[in-house]
Amino acid sequence: MIRRLFKKFLEAAAVTTVAGKQKPVWLNNTQKRLRYLQIGILLFFVVVCLRLAQVQIVNFGTYRDLAKRQYQTRMDLPATRGVIYDRNEEVLASNSMFVSFAADPKVAAEDARAIAAKFSQLFGKPKKYYLDKLDSDLRFVWLERLVNPDILKKVDAAKLEGLIVLYEPRRLYHSDHVAGQLIGFTDIDNNGLAGSELEFDKLLQGVDGYVVLQRDGLGKARPSVDYPRVEPVNGHSVVLTIDAELQSIAEKELQKGVETNKADRGIVIMMKNRTGEILAMGQYPPVDPARFGSYGAEDQKLRAVTDVFEPGSVFKIVTASAALENHLIKPEQKFFAENGKYNVAGRPKPIVDTHEYGWITFQEAMAYSSNIVMAKASDVIGSERLYKMARDYGFGISTNVEFPGEVRGTLKKPAEWSGTTLNTMAYGYEVQVTPLQIASAYCALANDGVLMKPMLIKQELDAQGQVVNDFQPQMIRRVISEATAKTLKHFFQDVVKIGTGKPAAVEGIDIAGKTGTSKKFVEGKYEPGSYTASFVGFYPSEDPQVVCLVMIDNPRAGTYYGGTTSAPVFKAIAERVIGASEMFASVAPQNPRAVPEPAPEKSTQVNNVPVKSAPVKKASAKSAGVSTPADMANVIPDVRGMSVRKAVNMLRMRKLDPVVSGSGTVKTQTPGAGQLLKAGTKIMLVCQQKSLTSLSAN
Repeated sequence: MIRRLFKKFLEAAAVTTVAGKQKPVWLNNTQKRLRYLQIGILLFFVVVCLRLAQVQIVNFGTYRDLAKRQYQTRMDLPATRGVIYDRNEEVLASNSMFVSFAADPKVAAEDARAIAAKFSQLFGKPKKYYLDKLDSDLRFVWLERLVNPDILKKVDAAKLEGLIVLYEPRRLYHSDHVAGQLIGFTDIDNNGLAGSELEFDKLLQGVDGYVVLQRDGLGKARPSVDYPRVEPVNGHSVVLTIDAELQSIAEKELQKGVETNKADRGIVIMMKNRTGEILAMGQYPPVDPARFGSYGAEDQKLRAVTDVFEPGSVFKIVTASAALENHLIKPEQKFFAENGKYNVAGRPKPIVDTHEYGWITFQEAMAYSSNIVMAKASDVIGSERLYKMARDYGFGISTNVEFPGEVRGTLKKPAEWSGTTLNTMAYGYEVQVTPLQIASAYCALANDGVLMKPMLIKQELDAQGQVVNDFQPQMIRRVISEATAKTLKHFFQDVVKIGTGKPAAVEGIDIAGKTGTSKKFVEGKYEPGSYTASFVGFYPSEDPQVVCLVMIDNPRAGTYYGGTTSAPVFKAIAERVIGASEMFASVAPQNPRAVPEPAPEKSTQVNNVPVKSAPVKKASAKSAGVSTPADMANVIPDVRGMSVRKAVNMLRMRKLDPVVSGSGTVKTQTPGAGQLLKAGTKIMLVCQQKSLTSLSAN
């Protein structure tokens, strides 16, 4: 079209009248320039029209969004992560509001050097560090994240153009290193990276909201009612089955045991055998969740579920169960223990016992931990029965406990066994298990032969503290009959009364348990002088309430047997928890799926903190878990009946100053619960020691 217009234009410009005739005459130079100018203007007009069509029609959406970004900005509103509680509502992990600083480099350009100088002074970093951040084409850059709010007193944000001050929740861990690996940790953006923080991340995390801000003529972002705002949805909280007080006791005694025996590491597990609830699960060395990333990978993992070992004699529960359940061997049946050394055809080395025994009964063989008798018993039992019993106890199968990284161990099928496997497995070799699997197996025995699923989460709470999911104990299967379980309990009582487990005995309490000592299998061979020493037991033996496993890794203080290294640690733990009668206040009924939970009590909210009626054992509502100067309520909670540790922790969380008189549990408190007082107010706690109540009476 343009070409046709141009042709007609030239024809018209080249035609004129000379001597009464029409003849083509070229225009002079001035006229030609004018014509070219007109053509250029016409072409420019056409190009502009095409460009406008492209902008307004073809790429309308792109340019509209670009325009919006020039006067609008979106700011995320972080959700508050849920709280992690122990079974008694003691806070293990919560949140506190910290301050973060960001900037809009476009707006901050003029004050960039002033901002860099101020932040360099406050945080000790070079000015160039901040200037590099501010030299950006982005409209939002972080300068510092999650710092103490007190820093605001030293920063006049209003005088620094482009500086943005934000409040963000930061994870707080209240028990230092207690249950560190079990709790885990989060990253700077509150995403779970390990432990329970990772396992329950979807429950805890919540959903971030956002607000759209409008920029004024000076480039400052301001909220406007004309733009959308989506409120964050705070995460749910979880109540774990662990008892923070028992966890602390277990870890402290384990540490003493590791240090006394000059060992490398240690593991401890405590479980309620009736329900499968894990009351404590820890290890030494511990970790502090607040500095989780500074520890090595070996210390970060919870080895009770992530590591396997050859169990040694604690695995004899399988051999004895198979023999008794199938009515193949009687407790009083005698075996010749070969005076401590048993040569078996086809084996390169003899089977040996620590002590030289002659004729002993099957029950005595368990008490004295005779490998030779167990090997002979396995010949009677046979490979299929032994394998089935091990499988029924849960070996070679994941327990499905609510924790990341669990391994299933190794239990070979009989078709894969060598000529030595049957005898060797009978006393705990050629099989790999996790500590949790061993503890669960002994829970089954203590639970009259019923295997329960290990349980780590008790409740899920919504952001208002209401129970939305109440997790119930789960029965896996019956492993052995009640009659067999009763007989085996007597076996394991003898281990502590007259056998290798005598150092685990507690005066006044019937303890049943088993020692275990195994050589460590490292890189395809047994490492000389390296052992795993174990003791697992339950009490009171006639009506067991608690199963406790102690493992000492590579003791080097002159003795390496489970009876002399791990059993004393078990005893120390048992003696300390006997007085904790709350743990035995209610015994689960025989039907595990119908275990009743206490009905939630009503509570009211004062400044976002629940005020409980006194006396109280269970609260139905919990705070959202964000600790700020505004909601750290000066409301006195009722702490009567609590342990000193728990009461002090609760009061300090509310910025109150506990003053303790006596020890044990809190008898009275002054001022009383429910009053509103200023932060820092002294709360007098009068405590008294609990009487040692016999567990068998509970």
